[in-house]
Amino acid sequence: MKHALAIDLGGTELRVGLVDEEGGILSQCSTKTAANDGPAAVLDQMKNLIDQVLDTRRGIELEGIGVGSPGPLDPFEGVVIRAPTLRHWINVPLRDMVSKMTGLRTVINNDGNVGALGEFHFGAGQGYQDIVYVSVGTGIGGGVIIDGRLLLGRKGLAAEIGHMSISDVGPVCNCGNQGCWEALASGGALALRRERHALGIRDQTKLLEEEARYLGIGITNLLHIFSPECVILGGGVAQIFDQLVGTITETVQKRAMPPFRDVPIVAATLGSNAGLVGAGCLILR
Repeated sequence: MKHALAIDLGGTELRVGLVDEEGGILSQCSTKTAANDGPAAVLDQMKNLIDQVLDTRRGIELEGIGVGSPGPLDPFEGVVIRAPTLRHWINVPLRDMVSKMTGLRTVINNDGNVGALGEFHFGAGQGYQDIVYVSVGTGIGGGVIIDGRLLLGRKGLAAEIGHMSISDVGPVCNCGNQGCWEALASGGALALRRERHALGIRDQTKLLEEEARYLGIGITNLLHIFSPECVILGGGVAQIFDQLVGTITETVQKRAMPPFRDVPIVAATLGSNAGLVGAGCLILR
């Protein structure tokens, strides 16, 4: 059995795990990310967590380290170009930093792509060759797999799906544009709307319907662009998938062209482990 270290770097939480080639997580630990303290501080955290994980499985042979990181990033050069959730993370050579720190082969990729790999190989995407994975949390990210291969594009920047425009009005996104899907339909956007209003039960229902409608509009665009066999909804908002899927499906049925209306929209099955499992896939798959 082959094994790899997996790092799931988030703006809120940093997780390190030991993953096997069947998608099993043998050991893991986590800490709050030192998101405001710069790359060196986060690298120190990674080293501490790696040591803790390996202490539980001493002597195990490793194939390398896979890292899922906020983007945009260039997986070919191993550089985080700019991570809005991590302060001072601009043109950070993360791959080389981790490799030098550990002495192990290191592969990095966008956290949305990594989540897509995890779900494709070991989660809700099993059995398909063409999927779109949408992670709805503080922002919106995702990954696209076509003919069984991760879509990377120029500089590995493909599938920044949260920044497609679905409106010419609305709040300004973190990227600086107005009307981005992320600014309208992310968990962060939903939380902001809740904070602005004192909501009763009926208003809460309307708020969720609005969230689901925005998600449905974006998913319709993804169906038309990529023609997947399945759309997988992950991230924090997936925890209320059952409350959203009805309106999402209704919106898709109204907006999508007929050949795209029968594509299943399903909840991710790996939950918070998608990032670790997918990071392991960067090495083991």
